[in-house]
Amino acid sequence: MNSIAFTKQLVGVQNDLLRFAYKLTTNSDEANDLVQDTSLKALDNEDKYTPDTNFKGWMYTIMRNIFINNYRKIVREQTFVDSTENQYYLSAPEESVFESTETAYDLKEMRRIVNALPEEQRKPFAMHVAGFKYREIADKMGLPLGTVKSRIFATRQKLQEELKDFR
Repeated sequence: MNSIAFTKQLVGVQNDLLRFAYKLTTNSDEANDLVQDTSLKALDNEDKYTPDTNFKGWMYTIMRNIFINNYRKIVREQTFVDSTENQYYLSAPEESVFESTETAYDLKEMRRIVNALPEEQRKPFAMHVAGFKYREIADKMGLPLGTVKSRIFATRQKLQEELKDFR
């Protein structure tokens, strides 16, 4: 097939390509861009087209592959991998609240309240804050799981009640 016949077939499928591109993108500007990218790719790879085969199918395949590659590229660019060790800081603002004097006072107040609790409530709560799971705390302390959960819950309630004026 010569270049003139190839170009005529390419021009002949432009409207079909535009409809297909709009189905893929649902945006007329993006559809036009996709048709243009597809046409350029087809012209660059004209020598790879086998004459007497389905030209429209070949063009649709090129368009679909370009669309998929562009989509993957966009997804890859929008993916953010957080490499911090402590996920708690993921949403923290740049000026970290953790360094303010108000927070230091709140932490001191929290410690005071927790330390004033009886050992049977303070120890499970401290272990929970340190990252132990309920089951681990129950096993280490030799207590039923429900008891551990209720003691931690009661400590949280106590903290909320005592610190309600600090919010």
